[in-house]
Parts: sequence; C-alpha cells; structure tokens
Amino acid sequence: MHIEFLVEEESCRAALEELVPRIVPQVSFTVHAYNGKPDLLRQLSARLRGYRKWLPADWRIAIVLDADTGQPCEKLKDSVEHMVRQAGFHTKSHTDSQGGFEVLTRLAVEELEAWFFGDLDAVRAAYPRVPDSLERKSRFRNPDAIAGGTWEALEQVLRRAGYHKTRLPKKKAAKAIAEHMNPDRNRSRSFRTFRTGLLALAGETVQ
Repeated sequence: MHIEFLVEEESCRAALEELVPRIVPQVSFTVHAYNGKPDLLRQLSARLRGYRKWLPADWRIAIVLDADTGQPCEKLKDSVEHMVRQAGFHTKSHTDSQGGFEVLTRLAVEELEAWFFGDLDAVRAAYPRVPDSLERKSRFRNPDAIAGGTWEALEQVLRRAGYHKTRLPKKKAAKAIAEHMNPDRNRSRSFRTFRTGLLALAGETVQ
C-alpha cells in the first residue's frame, strides 16, 4: 500500500516523514507540502479529481490540516470532506457499503505543535535544556487546549531554555522533535485520532 499525504507546509512534512514509518511501517508514502492552508484548500478539489482518474486500488490519501484559523473544527473538516466526496472518494466518516474508505482527513488541534507538546519527552530529547517541570504546569496538561497558540508556546519554551533566540525555525524544530517522538505515548487527543485513522486507512487493526 502507498499513501499520499497532503499537508499545509514543510514543517508538517518534516514531522510526518519521521512519524509515519513508526505508525505504519509496512506502507510507502509521499508527503506533498503546500504554501499554507489557503493554498492547499484552493487546490484540493482539482487535485482530488486528478487522483480519482488514476489512483491505483491500493493507494490511499491523507489530508492533514491545522485548525488554527478561528473557523470551527467541525466546519473546516466538513468542508474538506465535502470536497473529497465531490471528487468521488469515501472518507472514514462516510465509508462505502463495506465500511471502506480511500481518504483520511485529520486536523491538528490547534496546530501541529500541539502534537509536540503531547510528547514532552521528545521535546526534551531534542532540546535538553527544556525543564522537566514543564509537563506539571497547568498550561501544558492538555496539548490541544494551550492558550495563545501552540507554535507561539513552543517558541517561548525553547527561547526560555536558551534555544532559537531570534525566531523558531519551524521545519528544523519539527524534524528535531519528531525524530524522538513515540506515537504510542502521545497525550494529544488530535494526534491519537490521527494515529488511529492512519492505522485504519492502512488496513491495520486499531489497538
């Protein structure tokens, strides 16, 4: 099986290239990064229609977006799933008569960095000066509900620990942290939902 990933930006590609082989090691995959969410959404319908014309029977598609625009998650997901169904595909939420689907749509709530805060051991492995006490702070107990934006929170945490004094290089940080992530221990609900969906997309039994 092969999976085509469509993502908003290069930092997500860097993370998925590390994480996907640990979740579904039996599949091949390619990650296509766009120039932000508006660019991906603008091109998505045409890309899906193109896939519909030639996609092999054992290929699948996964669309991964940040839910950071102020738009309700359900509305964004419904909009993407509508485009998927208009192109003639089934999704995990709208399967065929046998329960099968070709396209997975998943949101990182509220941003990709929420997944990193879901595995603080990985953050500390990549950036050893980050304090062990971080996970005991109330702000970080729910990675998907960090106030003020998870990207800004990660930048602040790393800056306080003496890293990236100017601006956080998102792609570099994503790769560095994802290299150490264990998909089985992540505390982010949106990451766990992504992992479960990816296993189902690949035909794996979800544990």
